[in-house]
Amino acid sequence: MTQERLSLGKKGEDLAIAQLKALKYKILERNYKCPLGEIDIIAREKDMLVFVEVKTRATRDFGGPAAAVNERKQRQLSKVALTYLNQKKLTKFPARFDVVAIELIPPSPRIEVIRNAFELCYG
Repeated sequence: MTQERLSLGKKGEDLAIAQLKALKYKILERNYKCPLGEIDIIAREKDMLVFVEVKTRATRDFGGPAAAVNERKQRQLSKVALTYLNQKKLTKFPARFDVVAIELIPPSPRIEVIRNAFELCYG
């Protein structure tokens, strides 16, 4: 991944965390990694554990950011989330997947938090 894309991703995650905190999410982890992949943000909102995927775009050339969280990506995130829940012994807690879609297109960033963006995907 290029340095430019890494920088764009980090800027997006920073904006997402600020937005989630403003919405009263408690950030538990950032960039959780396991052999199956990575989850950008793991947070808690009230009694719900929330796995958050952040997608940031600087142009509209490839569609909106939320569209990048396709079925393949949802399956991968689901596997990583299950690994996290098992590792931390949190399998009894309710959990969901949110997506934060960010467009860094002038005049100002557009940040959309999509709660319960998709269900756990198996297979």
